[in-house]
Amino acid sequence: MKLLSAAQMKELDRKAIDEMGVSSTELMGTAARQVCLAACACLETTEGATAAVFCGPGNNGGDGIAAARFLTEQGILTRALLVGDREKMTADTKEMERRLEAAGGELEPFSPENVSQKAFCQTAGVIIDAIFGIGLRAAPKGDAEVAIDWINQSGAPVVAADVPSGVLADTGQVPGKAVRASRTVTFTLPKPGLYTGEGSLFCGVLQIANIGIPKELVEAAECQTFALTEQEVRTHLPKRKKDGHKGDFGKVGIVAGSVGYTGAPTLAAKAAMRSGAGLVFLYVPRNIYEIEAVKNTEAMVFPLPVEGDVLAEAAAEEVMYQLSSHDACLIGPGLGQSDGARAVVRAALGTVQSPLILDADGLNLVAEHIHELDGRGAPVVLTPHAGEFRRLGGHLEEGDRIGAARAFAVSHGCVLVLKGRGTVTALPDGTVYLNSTGNSGMAKGGSGDVLSGVLLALLGQGMEPGLAAATAVFLHGAAGDLCARQWGEAGMLPSDLIELLPRAADTKESK
Repeated sequence: MKLLSAAQMKELDRKAIDEMGVSSTELMGTAARQVCLAACACLETTEGATAAVFCGPGNNGGDGIAAARFLTEQGILTRALLVGDREKMTADTKEMERRLEAAGGELEPFSPENVSQKAFCQTAGVIIDAIFGIGLRAAPKGDAEVAIDWINQSGAPVVAADVPSGVLADTGQVPGKAVRASRTVTFTLPKPGLYTGEGSLFCGVLQIANIGIPKELVEAAECQTFALTEQEVRTHLPKRKKDGHKGDFGKVGIVAGSVGYTGAPTLAAKAAMRSGAGLVFLYVPRNIYEIEAVKNTEAMVFPLPVEGDVLAEAAAEEVMYQLSSHDACLIGPGLGQSDGARAVVRAALGTVQSPLILDADGLNLVAEHIHELDGRGAPVVLTPHAGEFRRLGGHLEEGDRIGAARAFAVSHGCVLVLKGRGTVTALPDGTVYLNSTGNSGMAKGGSGDVLSGVLLALLGQGMEPGLAAATAVFLHGAAGDLCARQWGEAGMLPSDLIELLPRAADTKESK
């Protein structure tokens, strides 16, 4: 599914109006009806109900004014408040005010000192936020900031028109105060800021509304930012042949583990098996071999030489010989940062030709020689959280996760999975996928190892690296959502994710 920036959405609107002859007020009216329907759905009954609608002077405000008219026509006591300068009202917004007045309503100037307005908002059955929409570029100030406080303090369900006011549509940044919506009705296509960063925390339930822009324009819109839907994920997942054997579904290798970190290799290996890998080989330091051999009954565990308590540098040559025959490789979970681990990572970057995932300690080690990513012919996927990303040289100072991930992936020719709320998967060609699944119950040690195992299995089954990464993130989060429903966010475990991965995927066999 495409995600359009504010500029792309405005251009789509322009083409619909100027080139296709679609009425701008018709688009606004259709958008408003969808907002109105969402607001009514928040009410137990429309009889005796009240609604407060906060409107800016721009076209987003026009959506709100039109919604106020529809609510008024349904007999709902509605007060529409203009937050901003009346002189800046667009022509369409003024037309919506005229129609509101014709229906018996009124657009009142918002006044922070108006006791009546505040009392009405505090007791309203539902509130509509139509102050800024996609036009916001900086933190709200003045009356807008006060209006946002009123909305958030009301206790009523809040429906945001297109984007919650205070959220930057393109990045998900929240530079100041922002409306905490119960539901966001976004128009035509979602905006990136609704999926990642703080913005994803403010939109509530996301509803996508078709407002009448011609389908051919939407399909032709150029875009580099996407969010996978459940249907798309199911379409892309590898299908299992009815007459297939274990060699058909990927031979994958994992180099992981060290003393004190024996859980990570097992979580990754089991996640790979649950995600469809045919053969999983697990390479671990000899001093934890017996532990891993007992814990892993499906994966094949092999010992690597150690020096003292850590992986020996000699392990690099030995494991490279093994990995050369694998369809995909994962290096890093719980591996430590010894000289031996460092040698394994550098050797893999130089010799492994199958898709390579670097996670956890693998990321910290490649950060020492980040230039070795550049110009590498074979695919490499990095899976950092924010701290690891900074160590890799990524820049998050501006708060734009999408832009930072895209710039890194393009610069280093890799697939980057920047983990966190609304995980960003960036590809070397600049394509970005934002994730819509997952919850804070997944914020526990070991969850990242599970994600790496899922990704490893998809790569081993032949999925293209960028799509495999985005799909793995989606499935990982979907399993997390299933876990949260079954055990609660506080009580769920990374191992629970593994058990529910098959339900998250749930694909049919293909012929």
